[in-house]
Amino acid sequence: MTQALVDGARLRSLIKSFKEKRVLVIGDMVADEYLIGRPARISREAPVLILELAEERTVPGGAANVAINSCSLGAEVFLTGVVGDDLPGQKLRKAIDELHMHQEGVFTDSTRPTSTKTRIMAGSPQIVRQHIVRVDRVDTSEVCEPYKEQIINYIQQMLPHIDAVVLSDYENGVISPDIIEACIPAAHELNKVVVADSHGSLFRFQGVTAITPNQPEAEQAVGTTITSSSQLDEAGYKLLKGSNAQSILITRGSEGMSLFEQGQEPVHLPIFPLSYASEIVDTNGAGDTVAATFTLALTAGATMAEAAYLANAAAALVVRRLGCASNTPDELMSVLEGAGEAEPSPLP
Repeated sequence: MTQALVDGARLRSLIKSFKEKRVLVIGDMVADEYLIGRPARISREAPVLILELAEERTVPGGAANVAINSCSLGAEVFLTGVVGDDLPGQKLRKAIDELHMHQEGVFTDSTRPTSTKTRIMAGSPQIVRQHIVRVDRVDTSEVCEPYKEQIINYIQQMLPHIDAVVLSDYENGVISPDIIEACIPAAHELNKVVVADSHGSLFRFQGVTAITPNQPEAEQAVGTTITSSSQLDEAGYKLLKGSNAQSILITRGSEGMSLFEQGQEPVHLPIFPLSYASEIVDTNGAGDTVAATFTLALTAGATMAEAAYLANAAAALVVRRLGCASNTPDELMSVLEGAGEAEPSPLP
């Protein structure tokens, strides 16, 4: 990456303009529950740890976490999807409302439960909390009528009034062929930024601005295990060709991320170097942070490479916090201070 692509003044200017943007997030609304307990003793009934419950909270996850990340960066956010007529759905709606995000497009489907992921953590303020187990309550069947039609109507209503669309697919039933067909062609005609962040079936999202898979999702899509730089490049260009997307941004965990763009050489970014020492605490939700930051940067006029650089910096921040986290504009700008030029990250 050239020094011009990491010009601090320009990147800060891009971040400041996030607050002027409006983003429509379409996808699977998930209630992320956290049960955090202090290790007490081993049970006499079975060889398992007993936790004394110390904290319980529910935060928006799935597509709602993409929305939170966009909102935290200053954008006005509109959500569409479904929740169930249950307590997790009520808690999720309350959390969305407290963040002042628009949920007129979130419909209550009493025939299915709210997608809920319960994470049980052990620890205390004096020690690092450890993730012990996760319990999922998810209906993966396709959202049925009349809710699907209501989502489509909301998308059609909102498209003229927003700057970007994020299709956040956790494979929980919202992102169906009908939803894709109602969204992508219409958004393309209106010259909207469209980013697909999907856990699978990446070639469904034809002609979008960008697709942001992690490496396992990219490997699954192209049917190849990536173990070398040449295999990485081949996979990236296969995804570009097969999806007709303008760009593919593959997140690679500790290896950083790789950007593939039509007509350009690939850009490989190592994990973003923070100016302070800090351990990675939790990678949960980092992909949502990348999708939100990359999308907003593109709406602000960033090049694909600039948007990837900002997304990489944003991800480096959130993985150092417990649970799904998000960044403010000031936090994102602060890590750019003194950031050096990004060097290519070779694979074995």
